[in-house]
Amino acid sequence: MEILTSINGIAIKRNFVEHLSYNSKLKILARDKRKAGILSEVLFWKQVRARQFYNIDFDRQRIIGSYIVDFYVKALGLVVEIDGISHEEKIEYDAARQMFLESLGLKVFRATDGDVKLRILNVMENLEQFIIKEFGVGNKP
Repeated sequence: MEILTSINGIAIKRNFVEHLSYNSKLKILARDKRKAGILSEVLFWKQVRARQFYNIDFDRQRIIGSYIVDFYVKALGLVVEIDGISHEEKIEYDAARQMFLESLGLKVFRATDGDVKLRILNVMENLEQFIIKEFGVGNKP
């Protein structure tokens, strides 16, 4: 077992998921989404870029299969999605998407656009707890 980092004194094990499919037709769209500068994504990125969050490497607008996820941590197999108001009309789509991602062995953490804009520190604490719960060594019942 390889340890990736430590959060609040709890070792976090690496959980790299290999051989993820990639729809190259989405490459330009992913790049455009990175450049779009959606406020909640920019605010979250400021918290995690350059390994500022427990030395964990986050990617933005990563293509997995035929989906583009907001953020992805390769070393953990962790997807971070920030759901804006448009997701209220995409409940079935989001459920199918999450099922697909989880079927690959990925874990999905979701935060709302409003929470990121108004309560970013709470979002980051919730992400810490999610990572500890899913990847913490000796932390499961």
